[in-house]
Amino acid sequence: MRIARFSIDGTVGFGVVEADPAAGGEPVLDIIKGHPFAEFERSGRRVPLSRVRLLPPVLPSKIVAIGRNYAEHARELGNTVPDVPVTFFKPSTSVIGHGDTIGYPAFSSEVHHEAELAVVIGRMCRDVPRSRARDVILGYTCANDLTARDVQRRESQWARAKGFDNACPLGPWIETDLDPSDLAVMCTVNGEQRQLGRTSEMVRAVEDLIVHITESMTLLPQDVILTGTPAGVGPLHVGDEVAVTIEGIGTLTNKVVKRD
Repeated sequence: MRIARFSIDGTVGFGVVEADPAAGGEPVLDIIKGHPFAEFERSGRRVPLSRVRLLPPVLPSKIVAIGRNYAEHARELGNTVPDVPVTFFKPSTSVIGHGDTIGYPAFSSEVHHEAELAVVIGRMCRDVPRSRARDVILGYTCANDLTARDVQRRESQWARAKGFDNACPLGPWIETDLDPSDLAVMCTVNGEQRQLGRTSEMVRAVEDLIVHITESMTLLPQDVILTGTPAGVGPLHVGDEVAVTIEGIGTLTNKVVKRD
């Protein structure tokens, strides 16, 4: 199922996104009681998706991101594929949702898009064996791992280059029924295709990333893993509309604006 986090009339909640046959197949939200990180019930209250504001699908305590997980992307930036996964953090304050604006950071002149499959963790876990990795996943969403590339080149730590405000668009919702092993991942800017790859091209699969990360840290419900980006990353400019589309999930769209 597709689970969205939304606001309407000052109320924030979660709902299941589905087509409404009575409305010609238009998408509606069936609002749930509670939250999707435990057993929940549908309330039976249904509202058109067009009436709500979609919010970031989760509020993670941390975003654990993986670098150079597609060989072609590593090569396009002059890097080799590492022997072990390159991991870094993006803070919770970097998260925005579908339709939110990306404020271009004043300290950079070269912000790049990076379309990625995001894994949403469903329960607290650590030391997860590979055979149980799928059990700790609630679902998947689209992500844009925005990167201040000029800052990344200057600074050995990537905290500013990867962690600035608005640097982690997520959405539009969580898809829970999905096999992540071979999905198309695409990025367009102003309707022009920039990136196109498949998750089958990842150097390390989702299960292997969960094993690697949970060897060293506990993951909590709503935490997010960014699984790396295919080749084709490139610059964004004020006024651009950037969209990340992942097969079986949907499209995450954001517009770049001048930061106030």
